[in-house]
Amino acid sequence: MVNDPLPYVFEPSHQWHGSDGPWSTFLVNVGTPPQTFHILPATNVQETWVPLPQACAQSSFDCPKAQGVPDLSTSTGFDTNRSTSWKDDGIYNLVSEEALGYNGNGMYGTDVVELLGKSTQHGPKLEHQVVAGIVDDAFSPGIFGLGPKPSNFSTANDPQPSFMRTLVDQNLIPSLSYGYTAGSKHSWLTGNFGSLTLGGYDASRFIPNNLSFSFAGDDSRSLTVGLQSITAENTSQGDVTLLGDGILSLIDSTVPHIWLPPLVCDMFASAFGLTYDNATDLYLVNDTIHENLTVLNPSLTFKLGNDRDSGPTIPIKLPYTAFDLEIRNPFHTNSTNQSTKYFPIRRAQNDTQYTLGRTFLQGAYLIADYERQNFSVSEVKLINPIPPRHIIPIHALNTTRPSSSPSSPTTPSSLSSPDSTDNHSTQKLSTGIIVAIAILSTIFLVIASLVLFGLYRRYRPSSTLDEPARPPPGKDWLKAHRKENTRRWVHELDASSFSDKWRPRGYSESEKANRELPGSAAAQELEAGMREGSLGSPSAGRGWGRGRGRAPWEDVEGRWELPGHEARSRRSGASSRRSGQVRGNLGRLIG
Repeated sequence: MVNDPLPYVFEPSHQWHGSDGPWSTFLVNVGTPPQTFHILPATNVQETWVPLPQACAQSSFDCPKAQGVPDLSTSTGFDTNRSTSWKDDGIYNLVSEEALGYNGNGMYGTDVVELLGKSTQHGPKLEHQVVAGIVDDAFSPGIFGLGPKPSNFSTANDPQPSFMRTLVDQNLIPSLSYGYTAGSKHSWLTGNFGSLTLGGYDASRFIPNNLSFSFAGDDSRSLTVGLQSITAENTSQGDVTLLGDGILSLIDSTVPHIWLPPLVCDMFASAFGLTYDNATDLYLVNDTIHENLTVLNPSLTFKLGNDRDSGPTIPIKLPYTAFDLEIRNPFHTNSTNQSTKYFPIRRAQNDTQYTLGRTFLQGAYLIADYERQNFSVSEVKLINPIPPRHIIPIHALNTTRPSSSPSSPTTPSSLSSPDSTDNHSTQKLSTGIIVAIAILSTIFLVIASLVLFGLYRRYRPSSTLDEPARPPPGKDWLKAHRKENTRRWVHELDASSFSDKWRPRGYSESEKANRELPGSAAAQELEAGMREGSLGSPSAGRGWGRGRGRAPWEDVEGRWELPGHEARSRRSGASSRRSGQVRGNLGRLIG
């Protein structure tokens, strides 16, 4: 009998960062020697994303802090040249949030990643972890992925395990699970910091309930819930129903906003006095409205269930303070170049964009159990001071646990206490019953064998028939697609079993020209430019990667960008009407 390891409590940094928050961050070290960054847990990503120095090449003086660089650091971002353990894998798309229009690129590689506490206590330190250096302001500060999927680059047969998977494989946490709440700066005088437990959860942080959710069939939207209604109390219009017809919504802490149908956003704007800004696609709050809302102190209740409109539900109540956020450069600037208050809802263009982002998780506690393929959502306890931790492990399914393993009455029933899921009592069967079962089993096997043999002889394929067309081997299939599709979850399939169901949504043969891997014409042009020294960057002359010359940046209308980098958002409708000046601010990521 082997005892499980304990869950790892990832201490928050006790600081607040971000250009669209503020958000409670955590600290990680990346590289050798270590470079420290503030990051945010991301439920829909399996990698670690940290800013490159070029992200702040021509930005304001506080850009490094907004990007997650610690206050006392002289760094402006992750310098791959300084890390002796960095192994470059190339430039790939950041695919996790493409449905929401985030289309940035990352400089991918592997390196050492270490978790830190608020006083830089050293936690798990893992080698050969997938890291992306980014220049996209949409993901500032950086990202620490909680997803279990492996990442693939040059071949589908060489998946790189995620940080969470490696923790389990190295017996550092009991199971592939976590508990997380984002925290809220405005909860109390010092704020209610985020809480993240790997391999378990903190039962002291939430109000338990008996509702569990099964993972969705689409593994890119595993944490999907039925959002059956949204109601608001004490608004300028009194008590109102903002969402009456239910929708299916993804819980995703990778992004800050709550994405809702446009008509629902209009109702929010009317009830809270919000002003829609066409240039940024955000809902702004002026000073007068903010003062009124502070006095009214409205609250919003999200009713969640397993379906859009039926079955048991749970309420998650959030105060107005959870929506009292600020946006600053580069997302939005005013005449005084100060931050602007905004209300973090976004207009979804279709049902694939319905999302409950980090704003929602300020008032909700999420427990995800990838061992049992289910999760729970509970309302956060808003009490001051925060009670002592009550850490409950979530054990792996194949673990034999001692009978004295602790249990907790506060655990949601689906995730249960560590003993209640797969530690069932058994009773011995009588000898007669065992003999009868054995005889019946033998008879059944004989009959089944005869039936299968007859079917085989009747339906055995003829060698004279033409064989049906087979999908190309995995390696060749990947070469026909652009880079982002090489980082897919290998669903226990061999390399030759890829089929059309693995193609990205909306893929067509005509798109192949725009979906190229290294070795394609675009890649060859990039490599040629680097050899000839025709490509440079704000840091040209320092070298890039492993002796490959200057950094792979392109001069696009006076700004430096990664090759193939697209505007951060391609959303239609209002987003396409953004003014040229603001679009320049959003797109000017480096230099």
